[in-house]
This record gives sequence, C-alpha cells and structure tokens, in this order.
Amino acid sequence: MNNTTRLLAAALSLVLSAHISEAKVNLPHILSDGMVVQHDRPLTLWGTADPGEAVTVKVEKGKSTVVTADAKGNWRAELPPLRTGKKYNISVNDLTISNVAVGDVLLCSGQSNMELPINRVTDMFADEIASYSNPDIRQFLVPKETEFHGTRTDVSPTTWKSVDENVMNFSAVAYFTAKALNEKTGLPVGIINASWGGTPVESWISEEYLADYPFYLNKKHIYDNDEYRQQIKNQEGRNYAAWNSTVDAADPGLSPDSKYYAPGLDDSNWREVDLFSTDWATDGLNPINGTHWFRRSVTIDDEHAGQPATLRLGCIVDADSVWVNGEKVGFTSYQYPPRIYPIRKGLLKKGENTIAIRLISSNGTPHFVPEKPYKLIFGNRPYALYGKKCDDEISLEGKWKYAPGAPMPKGPDMMFYCYLPAVLYNGMIAPVISYPAGGMVWYQGESNVSNRNQYPALLGTMTSNWREASGNPDMPVYIVELADFLHPSAKGERAAWQEMRMRQAETVKNTPNAKLIHNSDLGEWNDIHPLDKKTLGIRIADAITEK
Repeated sequence: MNNTTRLLAAALSLVLSAHISEAKVNLPHILSDGMVVQHDRPLTLWGTADPGEAVTVKVEKGKSTVVTADAKGNWRAELPPLRTGKKYNISVNDLTISNVAVGDVLLCSGQSNMELPINRVTDMFADEIASYSNPDIRQFLVPKETEFHGTRTDVSPTTWKSVDENVMNFSAVAYFTAKALNEKTGLPVGIINASWGGTPVESWISEEYLADYPFYLNKKHIYDNDEYRQQIKNQEGRNYAAWNSTVDAADPGLSPDSKYYAPGLDDSNWREVDLFSTDWATDGLNPINGTHWFRRSVTIDDEHAGQPATLRLGCIVDADSVWVNGEKVGFTSYQYPPRIYPIRKGLLKKGENTIAIRLISSNGTPHFVPEKPYKLIFGNRPYALYGKKCDDEISLEGKWKYAPGAPMPKGPDMMFYCYLPAVLYNGMIAPVISYPAGGMVWYQGESNVSNRNQYPALLGTMTSNWREASGNPDMPVYIVELADFLHPSAKGERAAWQEMRMRQAETVKNTPNAKLIHNSDLGEWNDIHPLDKKTLGIRIADAITEK
C-alpha cells in the first residue's frame, strides 16, 4: 500500500468514526424525565436514529429489548407493563429517562373549559390548592400548535411537570380529576393536556377521517398555502393598528389636557350610572363600540392606608385599562379573564383615592358582568373568598361616574387558524397519541352549538380516529356534558345549549365504552367558564373507577 492509499484509508476511517460517534437516538419530548406510564399497558417508546442502528431499551433492574431503526430512521419498542409502587430509570442507548412513575394516564382535550388553568379557579379553591402537595400528579402540557401539511412527529420543547412544580398551569378539570383518582387508587396520575380555547371538534380530527366531510376538508384547504395565511395575518395587523391608533387619537380621556384617569380631574359634570346598567352602552338600538370611562373615589382609613391590595373588577366586555391614583395598575385584552390587579404598597393613601377604568369595546354590547367580585381587597389576599364578605375589603358595586370616550365602528375581524379542520390533530394529537393512556377525557362543544346537528357524527368520528391512532381500539372515553350557561331570559340560546347536551348524550349512547359526565348543574349563567371544576373532577374520577 503506497502512502497516498494509506492517507485515503486513514481519512475514510476518520470520517466513518466521526459518523458513528455522532449517531444519536432521539426521543419525542413526551418521553422524558418525570413521565407517568400506564400501569396496565405495555411500556412503549419510539423515536429516531440512523437507519439500521440498533436501539437498546432497558429498564433499570428490569427487562430490556433491542430494536433496529428502519430505512427512514424510525424505531419503536415495547416492553411488558411496569409494576406500580416504585420509580424507574429507563435507558435508550446513551439516553436516560429518569423518575418514571407508573399509574394512570389520561389524555385530556377540548376547548377552554378543559384548558382553563388552576389559577382561574382560585376564588373558590385557593386554600385547598395552596395546601395540597403531590409529586405523583404530573402534567404534560402540549404546546398550542397548528399544522397544515401532514402530521407532526413531535411537539415543541416542553416537559412533564408535577403539581408541586407548576400547579397554577394545570388544567383545573384535570387537576381535580387526577387528585380524586389518586385518592381512590393510590397510584400516580399523568395528564396529557392537549386543549385550546374556542376550538371546534373538527379541528381535532385527522384529514383521513374527515374524508366523508368534504365541506370541512375544503374549508381547511383554502388556507393550506403558508404565504396566503401570512398575508392574512399581516393585513389583520394593519387593520388592528389602524383601529387602535384611531381610537387612541380620538379618545378625549387620553388627551394630555384632560387625562380622565388623573386623580385631580374635575368629574362633577360626569353622569352617574350604576355599574351594571347598560343604558350608556347603546344608542338606544345599537351598541356603542369604542371607549367608555368610569371613575370612583374610595375612602381609605388610617389602618389600611399604604397597604398592598388587590383590585377585583369582575369580568368586563371587552377590554380594559385601570388606574389607581393616576398610576396604571393593570389591563386585560379580552372579556373572559377575571380582573385581578395588584396594587403596590404605598399607592393607596389615607382619605380619598381614585379608581379609573377605560373600557374598550370592539364588538357587541359593552358591560360589566354582574354577580362577580367587584371590590378592593387589602393585604396579600388576592382572592375573593367566593360567596363571602371580609372586613378587609371595600365593595365597588353601585354608583360610578361615567363619560363617553371615542365612539367607533366594531373592531376588525380576526382569523383563528386553530379553528380550522384537522390542524390541531396534526399539530397536537398526532405527536402524542402513541403514548399509551388509560382513557380520554373530552370537554368540548361550546363552539359546535351552531352545528349541533352534526356533532354526534363528528365526535364519533374523532373518537374512532383517536382510538385507531393510539393502537387501543377500546380506549375508554369520558365526555363531559356542557355546563349550564346564559341568563334565563335568553330562551332561544339556552334551548340550543340543551339540545347540544342531548347530542352529547346521543354520541355516548352510540359509542362503545363511552360515558357521559353530568355537568349541567355546575354551570353559572354569567360565565361560560364555571368555577366548580372540583365536583366535575370527582365525577370523572368516579366514572373511571366504577366497575
């Protein structure tokens, strides 16, 4: 062998060695530290590697298996179910998944009532949440992602988190379900939370399973082009920028010469209105969109002057900015979140203090939602002590001073791509559906009331879709009945919701191994997101464990 040949051979050897050393097994994010695996299902792992690479999966002090990556680099391995009662480390070649618990896994999905996090129900359950600790209740929060071009194999980076690590971001329904289930069985509980507010059922069904629904497929295909979707969003941005700049420029309350939030403003000529009246909100026939201003003085005594406090302003349709003594203390951009604004130490003074609200209405009739907490709470207690009164608070219900701001046409329309068919199945379900689960909890339907006649077929299709994709054709399904909503006077709308509940029950009747979870009695007429997720969670846990 001459020198040239030797040099070429050495170079080739270095390239091959480098390639071999760089070969790496990759796991999807759901297969990660702290995961909970289903106790009565095979331990299932999957991922990618170099084509033809051997992948060794080994459970610490347990069984192991070796599989080979296929021509596309995909591999999948199964081992017998793990025993409960201990934590495991699982190695996959040079990777280690640590602190693996064995118990019950639930795939929890739907729209906002499933998504609603614990921090939104603290008025009712603050003390219970604060006092509860359990490292064996864990959630994998699937990132909100749409996908128009086929199914994703993984989600964006995220990790399993226990109640002790991140309780406020747990789905409230899932939290109380997991807590009740753990109390019944003593087993760890893992929640895969794939939910997104406002989304219809067809968003969660694969294109393959929507083949019998050409309307929905065509609705999606209109927006398949990435450039077209971006153009729409760019135009939306311009539309909103124009609307917002106009309303701000036209609003007399933001004028440097007459700041309506300034504590020294003379508001003696402002009209006095009750907080829950709506005569100011219309011209007698149509809503007045744009801005509306409200002011009120509260008297603070020596004991409470200078204390930190929390301003509670219920819920407001649509958006608001709030000032206390001229200092901006908070803003909210849409109607549903409770207004909970902290007031720093020292801002409240002895004597008269001014609260100013700029209400911004972009669509519909602006108003303050009644039967919510409107109060100033002193100290470090931000919650409203649901249904109770406290000496350390001042009610803000009753009379306020009112002045109109800038009247505007309704705000620009917005396109929500997450509402389109199949895109959430592609982006949020496909990457996690292979993870063995003991059941699926589905809380959705509010966004399908308008096409409720189609709901049993669509939800039945989705259930079949997910069961097949999971490899578990008998996976139990727990369908949560819609909670009661809307004022008794809204008879037509309430009748539609009741019919939707009947459609949900029809779906359950026609779906093997499905159960309907009673929930209508837990609703609140003035809130599409009722607080009592605990009773609902207990009912779901009871349904899971009943024989």
